[in-house]
Amino acid sequence: MSLGDEHDGQTRTRLPEGNTGDPYGAPRRPATRSTRSLAVAVGVVVLLIAAIAFANRGNDTPAGSAAPRGGGNDTPAGSAAPTAATGTRPVTGKNGTIAAGFAHDEQGAQSAAANYAVALVSADILKPDRRGDIVRAVFAGKTATEMEAKLDKAYSKTFLDKLGLDEQGNAAAGMTYVSRTAPVGTKVTGYSADKAAVEVWCTGVFGTAGVSSTNPVTNDWFTMTFDLRWTGEDWKVDSFSQKEGPAPVNTDRTASDADAIAKAVQEFGGFTYAR
Repeated sequence: MSLGDEHDGQTRTRLPEGNTGDPYGAPRRPATRSTRSLAVAVGVVVLLIAAIAFANRGNDTPAGSAAPRGGGNDTPAGSAAPTAATGTRPVTGKNGTIAAGFAHDEQGAQSAAANYAVALVSADILKPDRRGDIVRAVFAGKTATEMEAKLDKAYSKTFLDKLGLDEQGNAAAGMTYVSRTAPVGTKVTGYSADKAAVEVWCTGVFGTAGVSSTNPVTNDWFTMTFDLRWTGEDWKVDSFSQKEGPAPVNTDRTASDADAIAKAVQEFGGFTYAR
């Protein structure tokens, strides 16, 4: 994948499929979109994950290969755990604004993956003064150093221009750039004492809110797959991939105006996500 592949008629650029060969090789075939609203939304929703996918190219670890399938689970690999409180403390601390100190078990791996999904698809990842902190909080050791350098290169001035942002990742006066992800659920597909493979089903809102915006805020559904490593102190990311859906049928509803969206982003805070 290259950054030149971003404008492909999809609502977002997908990280390549993680089930075949090199997960950071050729991109998925673009889905055919015909509606005007989706075409208008391409510019922003497409680009956020594109540079992360680009930066991940060359990682030789296939997605999902970090952990053996099955074994050591209270719940069979790939099956759903109850959506209910476990009574176990999900996290003990934080690394900057990102939760840290996850439990050394399947629940902790799922909590880590959910919080890392939010961080990697946030507006802050586009800001040079925030990106390094996020990368070092999410990725393991040497992987973090390599990823930071690649993302610094990928999120160039030209790239940010396509989003309508300046070199510091800020929107123009009167505009609010929105990129907020909400995990809907998590699933462990492989687990051992020092590695875990976790899928995070997500929805989110992406775009630029403002009266004259050409990239209105829209929503998307996608699943991120994380290969996590236990470092001795916490779960960190070795590699990840992303695919479309599962997505529900959209209901008929009146879209909020730009001011309402911008106000909501400013007034409603996020969460620490836990299994």
